[in-house]
Amino acid sequence: MGDILAFAEQHEGSIRSGSYEVVSAAAQVAAGLGGATHALLLGSPGLSGAAGRLGAYGADVIRVAEHEALASYSPEVYAATVADAVREGGYTAVVFAATSQGKDLAPRVAALLDVPLASDVTGIGTDGGGVTARRPVYAGKAFVRLAIDATPAILSIRPNVFGASERAAAGTIESFTPDVTEPKSRVVERKAAEGASVDVAEASIVVSGGRGMRDPENWNLLEDLREALGPEAALGASRAVVDAGWRPHGEQVGQTGKTVAPKLYIAVGISGAIQHLAGMRTSQTIVAVNKDPDAPIFGVADYGIVGDAFEVLPRLTEAIKVLKHGG
Repeated sequence: MGDILAFAEQHEGSIRSGSYEVVSAAAQVAAGLGGATHALLLGSPGLSGAAGRLGAYGADVIRVAEHEALASYSPEVYAATVADAVREGGYTAVVFAATSQGKDLAPRVAALLDVPLASDVTGIGTDGGGVTARRPVYAGKAFVRLAIDATPAILSIRPNVFGASERAAAGTIESFTPDVTEPKSRVVERKAAEGASVDVAEASIVVSGGRGMRDPENWNLLEDLREALGPEAALGASRAVVDAGWRPHGEQVGQTGKTVAPKLYIAVGISGAIQHLAGMRTSQTIVAVNKDPDAPIFGVADYGIVGDAFEVLPRLTEAIKVLKHGG
């Protein structure tokens, strides 16, 4: 029997949607081990007001560390605060989201606790009182099942893979002020990517373009499709497009970019090189648009459209508008 800790991310005082998936995943493990689910939220004073929502997704206890030094993400301060909370709680496992922040924070916490990390996990279970994990290897061509002997087991889960399950219950909120030491480094400025409303790694819908779009000036066709799909959609791009300077690196999907697992992935003008497939093959539904019927992308696609993207995209966008808005 052991309690499980879920690390919940926040941005400017608002809990990030992926945190609900993390809490639900942690609750799944806790149920298998007969323990309770705790959530840890770090931020500036006053954050407790936003913390209660975590209880609806499985958190029995919501611990809120409030300090001005925690207002925005600071690697050293956050890692030390989380590690102290884990030691104090004696948790069997700690679950993070494999987001940009989680990929930076989880290994730091694991190092401070001197335990291994199972990263980018797509499945979690329990066996014989221990925690097990499933994660992709060899660019997503295979999966391995890990039995984690270390305590605590540290895991980061791939966004959009684990569902956020609500329950008719509320968690108990416990606020505390952690001991924070002055970090050796600090963030002096943050710049958001231009026009990016949703991080491609966390979006539930991704519209990606490749060299088949021919020119960056044609990206408006993809932008129109993304807009028609709604605010939960984000733009992605292949490595070839990013290397050519057509799109920012923050949109790159693939082995050297971001790994995504949205509910819907639309690949337009992307041939499907193994490096790209490694970053999106775990998407729930994949739609490919390519004029080459032998393009490798069709090998992983659930739906394929063989045709000219410049003819297909306007018609697809219009059809979605009609379906969602009635014309």
